[in-house]
Amino acid sequence: MITTSASVLKLLAALVWYCGVVVLVIKSTTLFIASKDLGVNTGALFFAIAVAITVGLIKGKTLFSAICLKNLQRIDSLSKPKIYQFYRPRFFLFLALMITTGVTLGRAAQQNVYFLLGLATIELSVATALFISSFRFFKRSNQ
Repeated sequence: MITTSASVLKLLAALVWYCGVVVLVIKSTTLFIASKDLGVNTGALFFAIAVAITVGLIKGKTLFSAICLKNLQRIDSLSKPKIYQFYRPRFFLFLALMITTGVTLGRAAQQNVYFLLGLATIELSVATALFISSFRFFKRSNQ
């Protein structure tokens, strides 16, 4: 298999991380709009967004930053990094599970304003956590 540098693996890891941010922001925005179309009041909508961002900030600075740092340290410890090693195989299994769960919940939430609002809140909180923790890629690179 093709070997590469740790910096290339870190770049690939960051790209996947940011793809998650973009996809989840788009999905949560769509769900927030759908809940608004079903009649949720503006106050509840803004409250849900504020909760999502607050929870995401906390998760991003704690849990997600630690996960990101651990992966960067793992990449640094590879003696002959292979192009596919920017995340462990279990990360990709977990990612597939999360995508499947998100799609399933999104379909199940249709026409249920509270389910849509709750799912949108969760998705935005994860997007926020991914974004906040992504700064680890830059802090780690500059150390």
